[in-house]
Amino acid sequence: MIDWLHAFAFLPPLDWLALVLFLGGWVGYAWFARRLALSRPSLLASTNRIRRAWILQSTYRDVRVLDGAVIQNLSISPSFFASTTILIIGGLLAVLGTTEKVSGLVHEIPFAARTSALVFDLKVVVMLAIFVYAFFRFTWSMRQYTFGALLLASAPEAKQFEVQKIPREPHADRAGRVVSMAAETFNDGLRAYYFSFAALAWFFSPWLFLVFNFGVIYILYQREFHSDVLAVLSEP
Repeated sequence: MIDWLHAFAFLPPLDWLALVLFLGGWVGYAWFARRLALSRPSLLASTNRIRRAWILQSTYRDVRVLDGAVIQNLSISPSFFASTTILIIGGLLAVLGTTEKVSGLVHEIPFAARTSALVFDLKVVVMLAIFVYAFFRFTWSMRQYTFGALLLASAPEAKQFEVQKIPREPHADRAGRVVSMAAETFNDGLRAYYFSFAALAWFFSPWLFLVFNFGVIYILYQREFHSDVLAVLSEP
């Protein structure tokens, strides 16, 4: 059995600093992006408005085959990533069983940091935790898309909205919000994939880990708030 307390005790201070900044950067950016989206256009907020408009438009259609196909296509991405994540988790678990061989290969790389097998195991466990989190977010996104499909299918026919004077807005708000929540959850899983590249750099150097960590945050910020796609989606 691996003595994890022993591994933490022998983790160099620079690695501790890099790990703390990594976790803080991940959680901090998620909070920052959520808060900033309240005051300025963001990619996720813009697409959420489009999803709500789409659900509202579906209430005017008697046949909603197209809308069902859209929901199904949207759920394909989290399903694909969930399946891929399972394979990655299996690979990382296999690495834990052959730590000495894998760490030996990493040590042969000229610029790779020299660490003990115990510390190498700790880094693999961090990677494993990232992908386990991603797996749960992707699978939850899939379920939320299923809930959105149920709300879409349970909507009255287009004529019933007029005959029974059923307001369309509350239905569009509720169904659109559920689909938007599914997209936000999928975005959390994708963000975990981005940060996994920063964690991968930790195997080579804590300095490289720090550089990749800030690089990932910068890329996420640019895509979320300054991308060309956002400029198009924000057009009136």
